[in-house]
Amino acid sequence: MSLSVVIITLNAAEHIRNCLESVKWADEIVVLDSGSTDATVEICREYTPHVHLTDWPGFGRQKNRAIDYATKDWILVLDADEYLTSKLQAEIQGVIAQQTSVAAYQIRRISTFMGKPIHHGDWGKDWITRLFKKGTARFTDVLVHENLVVEGEVASLREIFLHDTVMNLESALRKLNEYSSLGAEQMTIRGKKANFFQAYTHGLWSFCRSYFVHLGFLDGKEGYLIALLIAQSSFYKYVKCAYLSK
Repeated sequence: MSLSVVIITLNAAEHIRNCLESVKWADEIVVLDSGSTDATVEICREYTPHVHLTDWPGFGRQKNRAIDYATKDWILVLDADEYLTSKLQAEIQGVIAQQTSVAAYQIRRISTFMGKPIHHGDWGKDWITRLFKKGTARFTDVLVHENLVVEGEVASLREIFLHDTVMNLESALRKLNEYSSLGAEQMTIRGKKANFFQAYTHGLWSFCRSYFVHLGFLDGKEGYLIALLIAQSSFYKYVKCAYLSK
């Protein structure tokens, strides 16, 4: 059995080489770029001829576009700031070599905050379905926070992959603004409305859930900052939605 690795990119030169190095053993690497102005495309072309350029329709639709370029038996979808450990590489190679009725596998993702692995809070128990047989799965057609919908059995792999989520506070604040804007736009498309009371209560609950309920305080100051960023993202999503729905 053969494997296609699918990656969507936009100005990912800071991360993309680590990602590509961890999957260069795959039978095919497909990259779909949506207008990078840094060295992303040039770096990707060092690893694969299958680099395609397009516009940006949102995360779900973009990942489905990328999947459509893949030609191998199995597909592994990665973000540009994610990469596989050596143990996960070996496990995936073993899984796709087998004859199995399993349609897809979920994998545990460990995110890092300025280099520190995070094991608690909202980021702590992060299982994501990313490896699947071609033709068995599609992403939900949404702007942000897309999910993979699988037809068939989903099993779990033992090993982890890593996510360099936040390299510095500047990038964290950029992501906060970007994702809260996309979330607000998505709420508006669905016909939802919001107000400042909802913004406050959702933001407060998001902090309490990540820091207290999901034990984010066990990750020290990083756990506090993550909970605060999650709360702010939720707060501003509802504030932005309130203004968009006026």
